[in-house]
Amino acid sequence: MASPHTASGTSLPKWQIAAIALGATGALGLGYWYFKHSSKSKGGTLKGTDKSVSLDETNEESTVPATPLEEAQHYKNQGNSYFRKGKYDEAIKYYNKAIEACPEESTIDLATFYQNRAAAYEQLKKWSAVISDCTKALEYNEKYEKALNRRAKAYEITKDWENCLDDITAVCLMQNFQDQKSLFMADRVLKELGKMHAAEAIKTRKPTLASKQFIKTYFASFPNDPVYQKLLEVDPPLGEGEVKGFLRAKLAFAIENFDDVIPACTEEINNSESESPYIVESLSLRGTFYVLSGLFTEALADLKTIIEAKDTAVTIKVNALIKRGSLYLQLDNSEQCLNDFNTAAELGPEISDVYHHRGQVYLLSDKTEAAREDFEKAVKLNPDFAIAVVQKSYANYRYALVAQDAGMLVEAMASFKNATKRFPNCSEAFVLYAQVLTERQDYEEAEALYVKAVEIEPKNASILVHRGVLQLQWKADIDKAIDLMKAAIEIDNKCEFAYETLGTVEVQRGNLIIAIDYFNKAIELARTEMEMTHLFSLRDAAVSQLKITTKLGIGP
Repeated sequence: MASPHTASGTSLPKWQIAAIALGATGALGLGYWYFKHSSKSKGGTLKGTDKSVSLDETNEESTVPATPLEEAQHYKNQGNSYFRKGKYDEAIKYYNKAIEACPEESTIDLATFYQNRAAAYEQLKKWSAVISDCTKALEYNEKYEKALNRRAKAYEITKDWENCLDDITAVCLMQNFQDQKSLFMADRVLKELGKMHAAEAIKTRKPTLASKQFIKTYFASFPNDPVYQKLLEVDPPLGEGEVKGFLRAKLAFAIENFDDVIPACTEEINNSESESPYIVESLSLRGTFYVLSGLFTEALADLKTIIEAKDTAVTIKVNALIKRGSLYLQLDNSEQCLNDFNTAAELGPEISDVYHHRGQVYLLSDKTEAAREDFEKAVKLNPDFAIAVVQKSYANYRYALVAQDAGMLVEAMASFKNATKRFPNCSEAFVLYAQVLTERQDYEEAEALYVKAVEIEPKNASILVHRGVLQLQWKADIDKAIDLMKAAIEIDNKCEFAYETLGTVEVQRGNLIIAIDYFNKAIELARTEMEMTHLFSLRDAAVSQLKITTKLGIGP
């Protein structure tokens, strides 16, 4: 299932690559990096505040106030007393008196009074008043962490995601990204803001066909695809004017003129049935290129036509079910995704592609045991399909880690090495093995495997990005990492993975303007709303950090 959620056709998701390279704390702290389990982070709906830490206190006085400031402090302390008793309306009355009595030049004290009153309003769930009082407190003390945090919570409850992000970003910066509650809150808000921006952007998104390398990798992951097999067949020379419709699409595919595939297939489909021998093949090929262009509504329509047609060959129908199932996963519909894969398995129990691609779905869903079973079936049915063989090794490796089975772990590592020997021309085998070795901190051997993968497939830009990530973890060599990632873009200017990773590195370097530009370029290449959500979250984090560091003079 080569999809935008995998890197270079491998089964390892980009979040996992980033986690390996950058480390969870650094990624969350500096880039709010979205990990696979960010949606499972604790800290959902806010229930209110802990009264024991909601207020700023001063020592209770035992004498009659002698100055206006002492009088104000006296009122504040009375307000705090009522607050602790849960008498919030009474507390507010005394905070009002404190504010009225306090000299204007006592800015820190005024900030405290407003913040304490905001705490009382928070208990009464008067969110607009909370925001107003915290804003007033911040006018007197712009780096007042408690007021920023309280206002952020109110903004979150009122779904003002952008302002909420700015406030919680300021809090995280002041805390040097050490407080987990603040980080989880930032994570939640970034996810919501990313969803909002992605929903807006997807409406006006211009269709963009994937890079040539990605297209070739995608098709290579379907060895049982009868249409792909037909595309690879060598036809006898055709006379002038004979290359139309599906044959025109086939020629366009052969010479990598991929932009002409959809128009050529449409030409074939628009012919009458009696004149068109390749209707189903054209629907399949056009539907596939719609997927690769991010035109998912159109893709679903073509694939549905194939699936529901009574006279469609089983192999083509199964292939359509696999592709539609994979597309549903990209559209965040896992239930329909698995329904299609299960139907495909019923129709074509001997077709290895079903189990290979469903195995990847299970891996991405942390269903490692199910993934192992499917990869075992895929390899049994097609033992010479290198990608399935190495992904079976990867599934066994992940299972061994979870089960803490040392014997199985040794076997899995040995199977990786055997795969590189058995399939010396399969870059996927070297890349996936290198990723596992990187995870195990065997950096030198991982680098050697990446170098070999580049030799095998020099136009695969994603491999250079992986090498760059390795340089970061292995030697903290940022300059070399960036050079490799920029070289990836020179090879393939549609390598979204390179732009995203460069953006993340630049965030860590504090080059936020450059990072935002890279994230914007990645967003332009994104093909799904889910993918856009992730990228907007990264960009929004950088934008917010830029605003706050500039406004408050706090270094990232």
